[in-house]
Amino acid sequence: MSTSLAPSALESAHRSWAAIAVTCVLFAIVCLSWGTTWLGIKIAVETVPPLTAAGLRFLIAFPLFLALTLVCREPLYFPKGKRGFFAFVTLGYFTIPYYLLNHGEMFVSSGLTALLFSAMPVFILIFSAVLLKERIALFQVFGIGIGFFALYMIIVSQGLHLDYAGIFGVAAILAAAIMHGLAYVLTKKDGADISVITYNTLPIGIAGVLLTLTGFIIERPDFSEISVRSWGALVYLGIVASVGGFIVYFVLLKRLRPIVLSFVFIIFPVIAIIIGAWYESHAISRELIIYSGILLACFAITKLPARWLVRNGEAS
Repeated sequence: MSTSLAPSALESAHRSWAAIAVTCVLFAIVCLSWGTTWLGIKIAVETVPPLTAAGLRFLIAFPLFLALTLVCREPLYFPKGKRGFFAFVTLGYFTIPYYLLNHGEMFVSSGLTALLFSAMPVFILIFSAVLLKERIALFQVFGIGIGFFALYMIIVSQGLHLDYAGIFGVAAILAAAIMHGLAYVLTKKDGADISVITYNTLPIGIAGVLLTLTGFIIERPDFSEISVRSWGALVYLGIVASVGGFIVYFVLLKRLRPIVLSFVFIIFPVIAIIIGAWYESHAISRELIIYSGILLACFAITKLPARWLVRNGEAS
């Protein structure tokens, strides 16, 4: 009796492995693109003021998003009755937070910025409890507490406790993470029926115009002083980080469970720390490694649904 697999079974197995390989590659692309975003911002604001840098990034990304709406035949405008939500997304998700991130990175390393922003899913959890009345389990509260203690120790170990500019930078980045956390929860509450492409396209275009015009008025940038390296960073942020990362993330949403995909927020800070330390010639201290590990592990715990742990506890 032959024990060899039938050709159709072999083809099915090959397709299965190919699908897994493609998913792994896409996951790695998202982690790399988002992990390098923070260094891109750092390079951009070397010679471009933060308001102008954020605006130019979005103006570069907008035509590509607009093309996506045409190719995918998605509506450009939010549904009727969502004008208030549209204004919040434009200002509270794109305009203000990305200015805060750019401004914060003028005083904080790109790796630390990524670590600070990795707290964003924790704020999602908190806002979900307050606005959506979702239950927070005790182990999640424990993870949040230990995680933020580790974050405080990271800030202290980096010497920012004596630097007011550094503390302001940290506050700006955390404020951006809080606003993004609130935006995700309000989107779940009021914008679940809005296409992801529609959600991004017009708000990112308007935010680009608002930030750039405000930058021209307040910052008065001298374009002759913008380095080629900063221009390259802006193009990278606009095309690869904003549009490319978005497309790949959108594809992965159809391939992976949200809980698995959410661990991108745990992986990209590690990439950002390594790349940022290399570019900025900063040694990665043992304290940073230890506290970063604790921080990311605790934030990872907060992502696990309570019913999952309960079910596993009962099984044991």
